[in-house]
Amino acid sequence: MATYFHILCTLSLTLLSLTPLSSSSNTIKLSLSPFFTNQPSSSSSASQPLLQALKFAASASLSRAHHLKNRKSSEYVTTPVFAKSYGGYSVDLSFGTPPQTFPFVLDTGSSLVWFPCSSRYLCSNCNFPNIDPSNIHTFIPKNSSTARFVGCTNPKCDWIFGSDPQSRCPGCQPGSPNCALNCPAYMIQYGLGSTAGLLLLDNLDFPGKIVTDFLVGCSILSVRQPSGIAGFGRGKESLPSQMNLKRFSYCLVSHRFDDAPVKSDLILHIGSSGGSKTAGVSYTPFRANPAAANNSAFGEYYYVTLRKILVGGKRVKAPYALLEPGLDGNGGTIVDSGSTFTFMEKPVFEVVAKEFEKQMKNFTRAKDVEDQSGLSPCFDFKGSKTVPLPELTFQFKGGAKMTLPVADYFSLVGRADVACLTIVTDGGSAGPARAGGPSIILGNYQQQNYYVEYDLENQRFGFRPQNCQKSV
Repeated sequence: MATYFHILCTLSLTLLSLTPLSSSSNTIKLSLSPFFTNQPSSSSSASQPLLQALKFAASASLSRAHHLKNRKSSEYVTTPVFAKSYGGYSVDLSFGTPPQTFPFVLDTGSSLVWFPCSSRYLCSNCNFPNIDPSNIHTFIPKNSSTARFVGCTNPKCDWIFGSDPQSRCPGCQPGSPNCALNCPAYMIQYGLGSTAGLLLLDNLDFPGKIVTDFLVGCSILSVRQPSGIAGFGRGKESLPSQMNLKRFSYCLVSHRFDDAPVKSDLILHIGSSGGSKTAGVSYTPFRANPAAANNSAFGEYYYVTLRKILVGGKRVKAPYALLEPGLDGNGGTIVDSGSTFTFMEKPVFEVVAKEFEKQMKNFTRAKDVEDQSGLSPCFDFKGSKTVPLPELTFQFKGGAKMTLPVADYFSLVGRADVACLTIVTDGGSAGPARAGGPSIILGNYQQQNYYVEYDLENQRFGFRPQNCQKSV
């Protein structure tokens, strides 16, 4: 607790010096000239170019008038998605005036959007491939004329710290509009890291659309988080919530665990689709976690109902109690773009793994690769000309079936003749068991080369197989 208090004090003192400067009023005069600076000749032949230009200008003016009179707001905006060497996917977002652009991890399992912030940003244990921890690109608040820190009594501070300003604003009079305190420093824990900072309001800038007063985290200290995170979860502070998106969709290119320049599109739908369905897409409804009122994290996740898991066409007997979230909130299935490999609680994983072993009994287990990679089971195919890998199918409520391509659940590891199941569980070499939370987390590796749609307006999750790769 003392360490946490020290971090908060350090953040508060550090960030006081980062308040954006107000711009002074200046007058700029520009000379205006007509398109035609030379007086045209009065002769008929010489005036033809002018007449043609005037006719073109008149026509262009009418077209422009029709455009302005009947202009509709953009129905969607797009931004590219890139596969990264750390196992996630990134999107580029621009904040501030003038805009400052940064890569963000696309994360449907969290809600706050934050970036590395200020010239004093410190990232511990951030020695990732192709990343220099001492040279991480950061947002500079004072360089944005529209950036300002969030006040302690600002309603958007409630999104992170709850709806009782007096508990977080010591010294402020109840209901006072003149409280000068900032919203407290936030600290967020992720699976293998954390981040801390203060909240800002600034413009989120897309081509053709600016979202003003967007709540974003200005992180000063992070552990294992060299890049910002774009939270696409269900919290009020998430990007979809702040933009009031009707739906969003993405198509994830194949993982190479490098930073190859290939991309696909993240599409943010602003306009309503009504009840219409995207061509070729299978849908399953989102479901609420019954304990969301008592645990805000359960309310952030995108829960779906997984009815069956089939290996080689055979249904495995996964414990039903783990497939549905209980009254305590534990159990059930969520979709998470921020996780690399799909996670299954051990009782679910074991029946899946055993069915693969049963159907692949003619191949030996590569125990050495399992120990080195943390993945299991791994099979040795040395000397085999053909490898009949069983299909893996997830069947959801409503009948939607996701039959995965082999590359989405088996990967060559270490040697060209060894393939491992790219699904993980607790208690193995990858780490100790931890009870509670979702039983199954559908990771991005199993979403590769699928068009994936989060239909927030109609509360449903959709998908279809699709080649996602586009050239840069």
